Amino acid sequence: MKKQILITLSLAAALTSAAVAGSASAMTHWQGEHPRRVEVNARLAYQHHRIAEQRREGELTRRQAHEIRAEEHGIRAEERFDAARHHGHLTRAEQHRLNHQENRVSRQIGR
Repeated sequence: MKKQILITLSLAAALTSAAVAGSASAMTHWQGEHPRRVEVNARLAYQHHRIAEQRREGELTRRQAHEIRAEEHGIRAEERFDAARHHGHLTRAEQHRLNHQENRVSRQIGR
């Protein structure tokens, strides 16, 4: 009986892995590197670098850096959610909203 359960669980895990791999490969190269997504994510990466640099220089406390990174994480989650809804790309309105949020975070880093 235990052997059947283990076999069933193994089969379910294998099917789940195959489904996830299949959906990931369904995304085209263009969708993964849509210009609006690239721009938003490049800004997030640069801001992450600025946070680390200012933290290293002592211009940001550990708590400030943590709070700003949490906001960045939220922006990145929104970007992924928006892209998932539109088959891998962002609309202009979504890009504008995300850029506005990134501008706010950028000002927090610069203070």
